[in-house]
Amino acid sequence: MPDRGGGPTGPRIRVGRPSRRVRTLLMTLGVLAVLAMAFVMFAGFWTDWLWYRSVHYSSVFTTTLWTKIGLFFVFGLLMAAAVGFNIWLAHRLRPPLSAMSMEQQSLDRYRMGIAPYKRWLLLAITSLVGLIAGASASGQWRTWLMWVNGVPFHQKDPQFHLDVSFYAFDLPWYRFLLGFGFAAAVLSLIAAALTHYLYGGLRITSPGARATAAATGHLSVLLGVFVALKAVAYWLDRYGLAVKSSDFKATGNWTGLRYVDANAYLPAKTILFCIAVICALLFFATLWRRTWQLPVIGFGLMVLSAVLIGGLYPAIVQKFQVEPNEQAKEAPYVEKNLKATRDAYGIAGTDVQDYAGASDTKDKAELRDDADTVASIRLMDPNIVSPTFQQLQQVRNYYAFPSNLDVDRYSTDGKEQDTVLGLRELNLAGIPKNNWINDHFRYTHGYGVVAAKGTTADSEGRPVFTEYNLPSKGDLGSYEQQVYYGEKTTQYSIVGGPQKEIDYSDDNGEKTTSYKGKSGVSLASPVNRAAYAVAFGEPQILYSGAIGEGSRILYNRTPKERVEAVAPWLTIDGDAYPAVVDGKIQWIVDAYTTTNGYPYASRTTLGDTTADSLTAANDQRAVVAQQNQVNYIRNSVKATVDAYTGAVKLYQWDTEDPVLKTWMKAFPDTVKSRESISPELMAHLRYPQDLFKVQRELLTRYHVKDAQTFLSGSEVWQVPDDPTNKSGSAVPPYYLSMKLPGQSSQAFSLTTTMTPNGRDNLSAFVSVNAEAGTPGYGKISVLKLPTGRTVDGPKRVQSQFNSEPSIAESIRLLRGGDSEVEYGNLLTVPLDGGLLYVEPVYVRGGDLKYPLLRKVLVTYGGSTAFENTLGQALNKVFGAESSTAPPEESTTKPPTSSNPTVQAALNDAQKAFDQGQEALKKGDWKAYGEAQKDLEDALKRAEDAQAKADKTAGGSGADKSADKSTDKGGSPSASPSPSGSPSSEKSSGSG
Repeated sequence: MPDRGGGPTGPRIRVGRPSRRVRTLLMTLGVLAVLAMAFVMFAGFWTDWLWYRSVHYSSVFTTTLWTKIGLFFVFGLLMAAAVGFNIWLAHRLRPPLSAMSMEQQSLDRYRMGIAPYKRWLLLAITSLVGLIAGASASGQWRTWLMWVNGVPFHQKDPQFHLDVSFYAFDLPWYRFLLGFGFAAAVLSLIAAALTHYLYGGLRITSPGARATAAATGHLSVLLGVFVALKAVAYWLDRYGLAVKSSDFKATGNWTGLRYVDANAYLPAKTILFCIAVICALLFFATLWRRTWQLPVIGFGLMVLSAVLIGGLYPAIVQKFQVEPNEQAKEAPYVEKNLKATRDAYGIAGTDVQDYAGASDTKDKAELRDDADTVASIRLMDPNIVSPTFQQLQQVRNYYAFPSNLDVDRYSTDGKEQDTVLGLRELNLAGIPKNNWINDHFRYTHGYGVVAAKGTTADSEGRPVFTEYNLPSKGDLGSYEQQVYYGEKTTQYSIVGGPQKEIDYSDDNGEKTTSYKGKSGVSLASPVNRAAYAVAFGEPQILYSGAIGEGSRILYNRTPKERVEAVAPWLTIDGDAYPAVVDGKIQWIVDAYTTTNGYPYASRTTLGDTTADSLTAANDQRAVVAQQNQVNYIRNSVKATVDAYTGAVKLYQWDTEDPVLKTWMKAFPDTVKSRESISPELMAHLRYPQDLFKVQRELLTRYHVKDAQTFLSGSEVWQVPDDPTNKSGSAVPPYYLSMKLPGQSSQAFSLTTTMTPNGRDNLSAFVSVNAEAGTPGYGKISVLKLPTGRTVDGPKRVQSQFNSEPSIAESIRLLRGGDSEVEYGNLLTVPLDGGLLYVEPVYVRGGDLKYPLLRKVLVTYGGSTAFENTLGQALNKVFGAESSTAPPEESTTKPPTSSNPTVQAALNDAQKAFDQGQEALKKGDWKAYGEAQKDLEDALKRAEDAQAKADKTAGGSGADKSADKSTDKGGSPSASPSPSGSPSSEKSSGSG
């Protein structure tokens, strides 16, 4: 044959099997790939097990794991068996000979092609459906555990008179089983039909009967099973009406039966159940009759009945019976919904009382005295002053405070005081140089609590710190100050090994430490190191010399992460807060048990109802599992996370909650009894904000108990938007120590206001006793304003503030230059029948990057004041001075030293500090270093001179007094600044 390739010819190349060496190499690579994938899966499992064991909650891991494995295998095998059996049966029932037609000749090629692989093909199909079904079933582990461990609520629904536990625990599991049955029936039907078609039991174009008698009987039984399951579905749908959500134009979201449900859908479901049972029996009868005529007729009638009885009839009832007289028809069902919703959300015991909205007291002096005792007005807004804490108490750039601080109660000078506090947490963005060693070995933790009085500021508008400096000192006493676990600590650290950690810095330089706690997972084992290297995608963990004897890896370090991991059945509050308890910093986390199966209780979406102006600006405050729709919630668990050891403790708070009891049966010995809570911890527990936000949203409609009023919508309220900013989001509730009308003393409370739907006047003032351990804890009180009188709400009050000519001019002057004005929390306090509004006003002026309290806005009974202090504003509003309150507390700048040597040294220190700041702005590190040295020398000279003067004077009491005043005022003269120098006396007022 001539060469058509245009080139020389050569010997032919024989294409055969690869050589043994190539085959060995490929096999080796394949085995290595499989081993690598297996180790990746093993690494995830192994690191999870190690973590749960390290926090002593291994039972949670094993219970969850074995439950998932059990469900996977049981339902996976059931699905595989159902589909495999029907394929096998269809193959066994195949006709011995197929009609010779074009259709069968085409199928013969497929039959012959798969004949050698029939068993493998059957195994592959059943394995695939089994894996899918098993994976789906394993995701139902919570449903299974709640069903098998469910305890009764001892409350019955008003329609079927079944215990609420049937809807909360049983019905979800029955629905899962029903869904699984439908899936198994449908897949088996499809698989059997395809097998019958492939082997000639079903024919489409072949002459003769379209189906053999065996195929007809087999498929009829499967259709009968499907219809029987539909009958079960109709029966369960009857009970599902009690927890069905629907839109109800009179009330919006609705859960439970309405008139049309009870009088049309309920009987329709019963009738359809009976029809479906008869239809299923007709399908089963084809085993003897060998005809599809009756089953098909029955199935058609069932479908027609579903349309007419299940769809058209209820629509007719709604149109011609309900709508002409809706309120009368729906009222009995609304009453059931009102009661169930109030019970399910814990608002049934809400105390609603009328409140005048205006004072009848004529004696202004008496009102002025009452204003001092009715509440501890908090002027330090925890959502505003974080930058001030940052500037005055950050100390080093690698520390930071959360953007929203917390409010708690601590004793100061023997008196309980509302306190604003935050932890000095690790800030990796402020590390001088980011690298793997610095980020994970050297900078591992924050340090200390910073706290300030909530009700006062010093003469410069700064917080009056009660805990300050580094290491922290003040009123909190001695406690473990290292913060290894916190809200901002989201990165893993490796501690306890040969690499020392930066502990903190003081005048004598950096202090190092090595973690002594037992938290975290040991990296001593090569297997552990390899597993974490894979799990974290960081190969250096495997071979780094910084890891050695005693090295432990800390991760899952935020309080919410840790509590959610050890109790995955809880919904976690969006705001964990720190407290100093028994010499340790403890994060306190509120956790909830929820269900969406409480009959007749209206549902709510947690993410929507817990959103406000704070969550809009801070993702960390968002509630966990925020998209959950629930219609029952309880603050059943109080959890703590130790900031040093990371130890998690769960305490049973609601001892009557059946949902918690169910989970405690499923996970025994994970939740401690309420009696285990120490008095020191109890003093810092409080009513959670997220729960209160859910309850206040429900109270906008469910504060009424009368069905007619509820249906009319005349008493619908709304949560007002935050008037202090332009976020357009709801005003957050505020913690405040106050006393309500009729109470003899203040109680730590959580408060909010309500306005009529679509209007800005005030409808109600809502508060809940937030002081744990007291008899009134959790009691919600509603002061309802009269509808015939317009009482200004928060938005109107804020507008009055802004429109008052003298106040507007003062605000304009405060904004002079490049200063910014920030409005603090607008607090509302009931006072002698009227409402006292107080709002602190902060200013960030010039180069000052943090807000200082400059003014206080107060209004009462139409009178408004804008003064430098709260006392002055109250005096102006009431036209009288307090006869009971002590002089307003303020911390003034300490006087300059009378010792000229000390004063000269301080002047030099101020000069050196200013030079250092200037060099820092220019990036001139050499000049900055020289300035720091000069600063250190000047401060040393001042300290020596002052000590000499004190010794000469015999320890002058005036000097000691001044020093004490400086410390308590929150402006320590030698506290380090973020740049590493002592704090600026110029900005802090410590000359």
